[in-house]
Amino acid sequence: MKKNMSQKKIFLTGAGGFIGKYLAKRLIKEGYEVHGLFTKAEVDRQKQTPRKVIMYNSNLLEYKEIGQIVRHINPDFLIHLAARTEVEKSFYDPIEFSEVNYCGTVNLIEAAKSCDNLKLFLFSSTMETYGWSPISQVIESGGKNFSREPFTENTKQNANAPYAVAKVGCEKYLEYAARAYRLPFCTLRQTNTYGRWDNDFFIVEQIITQMLKNKDEINLGYGLPWRNFLFIGDLIDLYVKVLEKHEEAKFNVFCTGPANALPVNELVEIIADKLKWNGNVNWDTKPKRVGEIYYLNSSNEKATKLLGWSPKVDLSSGLDETIKIWKNNLRKTHELATCYL
Repeated sequence: MKKNMSQKKIFLTGAGGFIGKYLAKRLIKEGYEVHGLFTKAEVDRQKQTPRKVIMYNSNLLEYKEIGQIVRHINPDFLIHLAARTEVEKSFYDPIEFSEVNYCGTVNLIEAAKSCDNLKLFLFSSTMETYGWSPISQVIESGGKNFSREPFTENTKQNANAPYAVAKVGCEKYLEYAARAYRLPFCTLRQTNTYGRWDNDFFIVEQIITQMLKNKDEINLGYGLPWRNFLFIGDLIDLYVKVLEKHEEAKFNVFCTGPANALPVNELVEIIADKLKWNGNVNWDTKPKRVGEIYYLNSSNEKATKLLGWSPKVDLSSGLDETIKIWKNNLRKTHELATCYL
């Protein structure tokens, strides 16, 4: 533990989520005092969280209660991860996504204004905010001739899902709070992050788990969309780097990159090759999203230049690690099931 960080307090929302669990563990190791916001279900499963996290159970929409918690902690840093993140589901439940992701963030920003020690409000946004682009239209129509240039922080945002629209709104509210109250903020427009151990809803984990469970065939949506991917370890390194260089990061937006976008059907081929899986992929077994985006690719150049951070784990190595995680998970599940037979 780094003693020089022992007095720094962090309020971490979404501390029980995928990124939150990894980040809380790392921050404790770095010597920070971590105060985490959890849902009631997550508090009930507190064995899955680092024991040194000081736990709070509340809802971001409870403005008075959140304000009391923030004032009580008076954090040096506030890291806001809590959100509904399943983009596909936001099309079918737009009201809840808008309330939780936008209104909840506004409540937190308003509470943060009362902190007299806050060095940085670090917000987790998404490259989904770039949304629609002419490139997407070309790919959707089957075209092969399009620019592979990655998006940057200056690329126009054309949010095309309720989830992404709410995130753009949060970014704009932070800009307003910075202008009006000099609230120090930093926004990370995150790439698809993978390396989960407990959720197979998202594309990388979904492909891996289906192939591990089914030798003959798997069911997927459609293979045309292009996405770039960031391994969880690299993202955690970025968060730590932002805290270390908070003065340089302040009032800045960063894309996380890396600019390694590939179509989903190629991702499937790579994973199949690693697993030596020779089954059949049943494409188009899920309806197309109303606002499907066919090209998302972002650059980490600004983060590298200003913060000295860049991803270390290439896609192949990250997939190997994620495959290892899920093989271990499924082995344990099988052992638990057979012990009751």
